[in-house]
Amino acid sequence: MEARPGTVVAALEAAAREHGPRPALHFRSGGAWRSLTWAEYRDRALTAGRGLAALGLEPGRGVAILSANRPEWLFGAVGAVAAGGVPAGLYTTSAPEQWLHVVGHAGATVAIVENRELLERFATLRERLPDLRCIVLIDGAGGAAGEGIVAWEEMLARGREAPAGELERRIAAQRPEDLATLIYTSGTTGPPKGVMLSHRNLTWTAAAVAEAFGERPDDAILCYLPLGHVAEQMVSVHAPMVRGAGVWFAESLDRLAESLRDVHPTVFFSVPRVWEKMQAAIQEAGRRAPAWQRSLGAWARGVGLAGGRAEQRGERRPLLYPLAERLVFRRVRERTGLDRARLCLSGAAPISGDTLEFFLSLGIPILEIYGQSECSGPTTFSLPGSYRTGRVGTPMPGTELRIADDGEILVRGPHVFLGYRGDPEGTGETVDGDSWLHTGDVGSIDEEGFLAVTDRKKELIITSGGKNVGPQVIEVELQRIPAVERAVVVGDGRRYLAALLTLDPERVGVAAEAAGSEARDVEAAAVCPRFRAALEREVEVVNSRLARFETIKRFAILPGGLSVEAGELTPTLKLKRRVIYRNNAEEIEALYGDGGNEPARAD
Repeated sequence: MEARPGTVVAALEAAAREHGPRPALHFRSGGAWRSLTWAEYRDRALTAGRGLAALGLEPGRGVAILSANRPEWLFGAVGAVAAGGVPAGLYTTSAPEQWLHVVGHAGATVAIVENRELLERFATLRERLPDLRCIVLIDGAGGAAGEGIVAWEEMLARGREAPAGELERRIAAQRPEDLATLIYTSGTTGPPKGVMLSHRNLTWTAAAVAEAFGERPDDAILCYLPLGHVAEQMVSVHAPMVRGAGVWFAESLDRLAESLRDVHPTVFFSVPRVWEKMQAAIQEAGRRAPAWQRSLGAWARGVGLAGGRAEQRGERRPLLYPLAERLVFRRVRERTGLDRARLCLSGAAPISGDTLEFFLSLGIPILEIYGQSECSGPTTFSLPGSYRTGRVGTPMPGTELRIADDGEILVRGPHVFLGYRGDPEGTGETVDGDSWLHTGDVGSIDEEGFLAVTDRKKELIITSGGKNVGPQVIEVELQRIPAVERAVVVGDGRRYLAALLTLDPERVGVAAEAAGSEARDVEAAAVCPRFRAALEREVEVVNSRLARFETIKRFAILPGGLSVEAGELTPTLKLKRRVIYRNNAEEIEALYGDGGNEPARAD
């Protein structure tokens, strides 16, 4: 195994030394793609570090970053680390009160804010953040925006003027076991916790990921998920440093499809919801195709699924697989921008078997990754030629994995975090005396060593009859219904289970038409008797695959859906159950209004 840098700055210096003139970061400016080399990346990050120090950043203090993904996010974060500071990403979609919690908890004395729009919202918090000395504004003039606000270019100018010796001294004092960054958990069950990751956590994990996946300098990685999340930081910041891979910044998540066709990434990591939207788009295009193309596609998908299953068994693909590849699979990959992708990855939340098999049938195996912020991102991963549909892979080399007596997944290794900032009690509950990280997830390991994650330990529903039910398994099944976008199972302390369902705007029209309904949008479908009756039948089909105590007796449709802005979803689109329960308390009570145990129906 190759030598691994001990600190983040050492990793960046090694990348600049080995890949200096090669492009590192690609971004759109003035309607065209522009690039910065690894040498320029290193220089700008260290200049930002000197600038932050000149603004008064002291070692150990936080630097909050409120910005969409762009090169300056990386320069600010890595520069903060170089200066001995601790970067903490803020989600642009979060409410100001959530920013307040993170900035205060991180002990931030400097905040980096992208533009005037975000600055206006962030500035309302200034009086409640007495330790915050300075705001650095990336786009726009600084001083003109208000007292204590400095333009990005002014900060860099101060960095260029500052003596290099101070930053060099701070870098030389850093050790692999020192705190390098804070990742704030999505807070699905409470306020976000500050996960402390060390230099060793980040550099060791990045090297393990890069080695396992065979990353190389000519790889193209699309950066579009929020950089405040550990997964995107590992994919787009730390792992590329190990092999000098190139990172391309998408303009926005809304324009992801265009960015995919622009960049044609060789490595594409995504969350389940993005894969589901891609699936819906491909299926919709297929429905609009002529009959002969639909027939050809159905035949090819049958061959593709057989081929994917054979590959997992170590057997040869069907003889006609190359023909299906040439006639169908290659064209689908070209249209989606995945024609160069040798790695298609999914993580951060459970993905449905239906979506996995759909892409497998198109010759696009999605390799699942399992992990969490507390283990620097990944714990297990699937690899080309070593994956199982519905399993989340095998442990990273150099780590340990076991299942506790109660089914909880336990993890141990160099990637396990230092602890929760300011919360020794929470840290002690999460990491035991033998250094095992208690993930809070329930799962099993098969005879081949592949892990399956079945549920969240803390999210188990206990009915009034004493039955323990894992809601995620049922929710995944409900979300396989074509028109359903999200499913939230309820029933803790109740006689039976019920569900809150949201509808997929992109698929509801087709589903309604198939049901004989005239509805063509979510609002109309939610109140259409024919559509609701068809949905009841679909729920009964799901129920037929479940144990009796797991079946859904009633459901309600939420026409407004669930959103990040309402606090119901995390920025990576995980369910925040407590918020959903609170926001929809009346709908939930109505599902149990008569205390009955009736067949599934919409209320």
